[in-house]
Amino acid sequence: MQFWCGTAFLPTRDIPVVANLLDQAGCYHGITTSDHLIYPRDLRSPYPTGGKPPWPPETAWPDSWVTIGAMAAVTTKLLFSNAVYVAPARPLLEIAKQVATAAELSAGRVSLALGTGWMREEFELLGQDFDNRGARTDEMIDALRALWQGGWVSFDGEHYQIPELMLEPHPPAPVPIYCGGDTNVALRRAARMCDGWVGKAYRWDDAVPVLERLQNYRRQFGRDDQPFEIVLALLELPSADLYRRAADLGVTGVMCSPWAGAPVAPGDAAGYRAGIERFAEDVIARAEV
Repeated sequence: MQFWCGTAFLPTRDIPVVANLLDQAGCYHGITTSDHLIYPRDLRSPYPTGGKPPWPPETAWPDSWVTIGAMAAVTTKLLFSNAVYVAPARPLLEIAKQVATAAELSAGRVSLALGTGWMREEFELLGQDFDNRGARTDEMIDALRALWQGGWVSFDGEHYQIPELMLEPHPPAPVPIYCGGDTNVALRRAARMCDGWVGKAYRWDDAVPVLERLQNYRRQFGRDDQPFEIVLALLELPSADLYRRAADLGVTGVMCSPWAGAPVAPGDAAGYRAGIERFAEDVIARAEV
């Protein structure tokens, strides 16, 4: 079982420090960045679970690719992804350039986990169409793979038309693309087009039907025999039995926050280190999956 951590709600300046400590520990697989551009004072878009988002407006959401670049500079093994990146809110070429640059700077330690987003205001401020974001996401996946090939590349689709050009640096190896979201549309997209799926935090009884739907879609699309990453957080007490049951359902990685058990003051590297080492000893070492 892979163990992933996340940057959400960490003080921005602490993120490279935490990444370095995870890298030193040697038993953590990767770290994900979360994504929002802004928090409008007049927020009209409903949060997916209803009402307002469960975080205050002043919460920091540092840019995913700047953050990954900073983490790549202080690590050698740790992998980087998203949970998740609102790709269709951004221009296609901008995403292609940012991810390719991060892939090169990290020597291929990057994957892109994308979602369609829920905040109409972000799309409007960036000049992107909110209503067709699902169709554009599908096409964007194909377009990004084409643009990352290296050499002269182009793409001709319904929503994106890219004339022949060079986009350098291009990734040193194919960048895995994962999909987030647990609607039927999102799960079908992951099963049909992507290299994996990134979920949110679930109780076990809520996770099981989502995972079963995902695996059913993979079988329907004839891809159930292909490599496929499934990463999510489980709101249960960590145990080897929990991770064995998750692995039986195809889960390859779980998200964790090793420092959550004992609050760490901003800038307290020793506090982060203690939590990271304690979780490695108490949980990871015993999770023989």
